[in-house]
Amino acid sequence: MIRITDKKDCCGCTACVERCPEQCIHMKEDAEGFLYPIVDDTICIDCGICEKVCPVLNIFEKPEYDKIKAFAAKNKNEGIRLESSSGGIFSILAEKIILEGGVVFGAKFDSHWEVVHSYSETVEGLSAFRGSKYVQSKVKSSFKDAEQFLKSNRKVLFSGTPCQISGLKHFLKMEYKNLLAVDIICHGVPSPKVFHLYLDELLKKNSCSINEVARIGFRDKTEGWKKYSLIIKFKKNNQSISLRKANNKDIFLKTFCNDLYLRPSCHSCTSKELKSGSDITIGDFWGIEDSYPLFDDNKGVSLVLVNSLKGTDIWNEIDKEAFEVPINNWKFNGNLMKSA
Repeated sequence: MIRITDKKDCCGCTACVERCPEQCIHMKEDAEGFLYPIVDDTICIDCGICEKVCPVLNIFEKPEYDKIKAFAAKNKNEGIRLESSSGGIFSILAEKIILEGGVVFGAKFDSHWEVVHSYSETVEGLSAFRGSKYVQSKVKSSFKDAEQFLKSNRKVLFSGTPCQISGLKHFLKMEYKNLLAVDIICHGVPSPKVFHLYLDELLKKNSCSINEVARIGFRDKTEGWKKYSLIIKFKKNNQSISLRKANNKDIFLKTFCNDLYLRPSCHSCTSKELKSGSDITIGDFWGIEDSYPLFDDNKGVSLVLVNSLKGTDIWNEIDKEAFEVPINNWKFNGNLMKSA
């Protein structure tokens, strides 16, 4: 059975919880605000399934990098690109799946401004998934929900961090032709507890309540993609209040970028180096202004890695502004290969 003796050995994907046939595992929050599996020994039948679906105990092999294609890419819809973290490519992929009768899973804020995984069956619902959420999301029942859609022959796009995609793949235990797995180039996942301590302090300073928060954006592009800001908007007494701080001045973003409150597993991630099993990987194309300055307008450019034949098929079908780049362009986003 799953026994977490060293916290770096759990990424919090919840595959073990969702797959347990006796439902004897639950996630419990620790002092740092991260969730870990706890087994009820009185119910456990010691079947070992929880260990078999763990992406930390069962690591996928590295892919053959010479078979992966890399691209610099943008969404042609500038409005969607400005709402997105980088080039807005996720939205193009997601819209295609929705318009073909499929379902899209991603991370969104719930009514309490906690980050959770959820799904949408409409194009309008995709807006909640756009933009980075610098907090580890709660997967909840998303793996089981995705499995049910897949078994009913619906197309499913499941997006998440590399460890979440690896967790999903191990949970499913088989390949589905109708699943498109999309992961992000992940720096690491910060503590939800730390973010809410930060948010509570900010609310208190501005005499606001959590119910008055209207929007939280970790990658606001008002001052440009490269100088992104954290923005929090409130509605108070029929007035709108916006608090915006640049990434090099906001205390939450500064300490996140300096790895001060990432999940312990992020410092020895087993899903780096494209070992998540994803079909497509999306991240920021940092350094685009030096490599391809004519393509850079400071509104966001995505580095896209197409990792599978399934990924290649949909990549060739979507309408985007893109061109192929040498595979070693991932050197500009070291988070793809190296743990924090």
